[in-house]
Amino acid sequence: MSVGTADYTIQNLNEKTNAEIEGFLKKSKEELFNLRFQSATGQLENTARLKAVKHDIARMYTVLRERELGISQAPEATETKTEEK
Repeated sequence: MSVGTADYTIQNLNEKTNAEIEGFLKKSKEELFNLRFQSATGQLENTARLKAVKHDIARMYTVLRERELGISQAPEATETKTEEK
């Protein structure tokens, strides 16, 4: 098993849109900030979580960059609404 959270595997991230990944990224960065704060104050119990969250963040950036370079494609939107006049 690789380091990181099971919800943020490459396969799961490839099924998400860029907006969803950016939301996960924001949430993970907040968690990393909180973990670093806990570590600095001596309250962190699970130090391995720091490494896992860092790997998750790197994985999200990798998926977004691959899409930007055209290496992989974002999934199509599930619902598209078009207005006809």
